[in-house]
Amino acid sequence: MEVLRAEDVHVVRDGRPLLREVSLTVRAGEHWALLGANGAGKSTLLSLLGALIHPTHGTVEVLGRRLGRVDLRELRAHVGHVDPCHPLTAPLRVRDVVLTGLTNSVAPLPRWRPTNEQRERADRLIGTLGLTGLGEARWPTLSQGQRGRTLIARALMPEPRLLLLDEPATGLDLPGREQLIDALETLRLTHPALATVLVTHHLEELPPGTTHAMLLREGRVLAWGPASDILTGAQVGKCFGLPLVLERREGRWTVRSGGRA
Repeated sequence: MEVLRAEDVHVVRDGRPLLREVSLTVRAGEHWALLGANGAGKSTLLSLLGALIHPTHGTVEVLGRRLGRVDLRELRAHVGHVDPCHPLTAPLRVRDVVLTGLTNSVAPLPRWRPTNEQRERADRLIGTLGLTGLGEARWPTLSQGQRGRTLIARALMPEPRLLLLDEPATGLDLPGREQLIDALETLRLTHPALATVLVTHHLEELPPGTTHAMLLREGRVLAWGPASDILTGAQVGKCFGLPLVLERREGRWTVRSGGRA
């Protein structure tokens, strides 16, 4: 079942092309990686897929609904979008942060109270994301990695069919990154119909369950398809503009320079 479809998409801002001739199809249970150097258009494409912006040209369908013909606010309620720059400053408990995924708000809404079933779901997601025992912990006391996993749990509260992750490992140390990747693998196993799209420019951050990949360079698609076909030294090297050697062991990728460009 298709979750996303973008066809011949262009995005132009202030006369500058950010995306050109981009097409992509994502199906239920697929886990995509969007890779490219800074400025390649990854976050712009993710904003399109999350119904945050409209294309200048081309069509985008999210969960069977075409952008431009649907209320974007209503559509966003069915898409989990994880932004590591979540603008929370209040010292909320982890459980309360997760519950705000139901109201799509930064802080709990006045007079809104979750049901017992919603509280139980929040606690289950907290456990799935490796945060057992931290439901009462306050946001300012969390590590960057714990915050990232809290935001993934938050995005999953409305039971979306699609989860978008914009560089979720940003600012994480090595243990935090590995805990995040483990949590994403657990999520893949416990939510088999969920589709995910993860933006990164570090192959080491990709979970073993990554099924597909798209390489972007200067707003254009260089290659897309099954991860095993796309994530090669030759293709990723072309994407980043230098010779690279890629290796995959136990599902994880490593990369090193292949010599002088």
